[in-house]
Amino acid sequence: MINFFTKQSFVSIFSLLCCLSLTPAFASEADSEEKENDWDVTQPQGELKTISIDTNETTWSNLSVSQDGKTIAFDMLGDIYTMPVTGGKARALRTGLAFEVQPRYSPDGTYISFTSDAEGGNNIWVMTADGQNSKAITKEKYRLLNNAVWTPDGKSLVARKHYTSERSVGAGEMWQYPLVGSAGLQITKRKNDQQDVNDPSVSPDGRYLYYAEDMYPGGFFQYNKDPNSQIYVIKQYDFTTGKTKTITGGPGGAARPIISRDGKNLAFVKHFAHQEYQLLLVLS
Repeated sequence: MINFFTKQSFVSIFSLLCCLSLTPAFASEADSEEKENDWDVTQPQGELKTISIDTNETTWSNLSVSQDGKTIAFDMLGDIYTMPVTGGKARALRTGLAFEVQPRYSPDGTYISFTSDAEGGNNIWVMTADGQNSKAITKEKYRLLNNAVWTPDGKSLVARKHYTSERSVGAGEMWQYPLVGSAGLQITKRKNDQQDVNDPSVSPDGRYLYYAEDMYPGGFFQYNKDPNSQIYVIKQYDFTTGKTKTITGGPGGAARPIISRDGKNLAFVKHFAHQEYQLLLVLS
């Protein structure tokens, strides 16, 4: 049984009166008032309502299995929980008004990375496996991040940085971020502002990054793509040589690559004509 609170979104509308004869004193007062009214995701203004829900199931949740195979970390409605692989009661690690998803255990099981909007926009965060000592690894204000995965040494994370243009979905690039020290390192470069990349997965030896890329003809996003044709393909980036190649694609495309822990197999999703999406395994 899981007990949790649902979140609500709150929107504040501010009006700013401007005139050409604005004096420095008035401007200073306005700046001070604006600073006091800065939006805080975790402290929204307005009336709040709390709704209690009990459930024993969830959908559209991201999950991660600990290295020892005993514990699952998962998200539900923007909160993060853990529970035994064998089943049982879930334990809340992160709750509150911030929307936090995509938990992933570090290779040694000491930490969990996750995506959080606690500082106003989606960034990559890390906490200890007990839910304590959380901190933001990235500090993006505009080009926001999600879907981080660990490198095998546990010292950095590879995440998708999101770029928007004329459409809201936008495109993405793969970036690598150390847990401490310097800024992020760009791995892939988007070919345009319309076609996306996503779903990073790093090989156990740390040499390869697998990810999905939109390769549909036309060079721009289309809602009416032919699902039986090739849309996404799986690409492999070599950290040693800096070269990229396509691993699999073709009719039905390929997406959501996950490399096995022994590095011998790659799981991915492929679409067959007039059928549902299916999960396949292919030798790497």
